[in-house]
Amino acid sequence: MHTDLFPQRHTFAPDRIRVRRSLIPRLKIGGLVPFTATDYPGLLAAVLFVQGCPWRCGYCHNPHLQPRTVDSPLDWNEVMAFLRRRVGLIDGVVFSGGEPTMDPGLGIAIREVRALGYRIGLHTGGTHPRRLAQVLPDVDWVGLDIKADFDDYARVTRVAGSGSPALASLQALLDSGVGFECRTTAHPDLIDAKGLLALGQQLAGMGVRRYAVQVFRPQGCADEALNARGRALRDWPGPAVADALADLFESFELRRA
Repeated sequence: MHTDLFPQRHTFAPDRIRVRRSLIPRLKIGGLVPFTATDYPGLLAAVLFVQGCPWRCGYCHNPHLQPRTVDSPLDWNEVMAFLRRRVGLIDGVVFSGGEPTMDPGLGIAIREVRALGYRIGLHTGGTHPRRLAQVLPDVDWVGLDIKADFDDYARVTRVAGSGSPALASLQALLDSGVGFECRTTAHPDLIDAKGLLALGQQLAGMGVRRYAVQVFRPQGCADEALNARGRALRDWPGPAVADALADLFESFELRRA
């Protein structure tokens, strides 16, 4: 499998430009869930997990997907063959990760899947706002992770300046008209109840209508420091904060394990 990235090379013909198919970047798929009723609101879907993420969030449940390997664990042609067999059985396909917008093959992959008749969902942390903006015309719904106040992102991602692309990605979504949800994974060591409410107020002020707070759960998390306290978060952040957040949005959910 070739993994050549942009810019693509072209072979010129008198009346057209032909792109060598072997040079088209293929999405690096690290895993696949054939059926889910929870990852795309209101639809039955399959989930494709894209390899690679530039951030290192301690609560990540898929740390094995953070690195990008030379060869894709799942061959793209086999993934497409599987999706062809599922036409009529599921409604949508969600691109998740890892971080799907990190992969230069995302746009091509989305268009190929969409051509099968599927609705397209995208889960992203907003690491690559330019690529996100490029694929949005072919996407039907987005789940955007908002980690914290944009000036305090490094506390969660462990990458300096990571709040800037996340903010730009949110703005791209607000400008696009595509349906989306913002959601925050909440752990008191990373964002306290007061900070969580302030973040909700900021998002509502920007025009976000759908927001979810996902209370941290230790399943799949490799950070023992977060896990130690996270096992006792059954009632956090408390009904007062939850009610105040619910008043800010057209739709609000407090999600627990």
